[in-house]
Amino acid sequence: MNNLLSVAKEKVINFFKKEDGMGVVEIILITIVLISLVIIFRGQITGVVNTILGKMSSQANQV
Repeated sequence: MNNLLSVAKEKVINFFKKEDGMGVVEIILITIVLISLVIIFRGQITGVVNTILGKMSSQANQV
């Protein structure tokens, strides 16, 4: 029984020591890249959205 407790304790300690997953720096860098892409392609994105909304409104009038 004592061995079982020590194994469980070791697994819990290892669980909290793991550093898997994304860190704050990675999330900030990804966010900066995405915002930069939106700023660079703002005109193209606006054109696509306007085209899609125009098609939706013209097809909604047909129904």
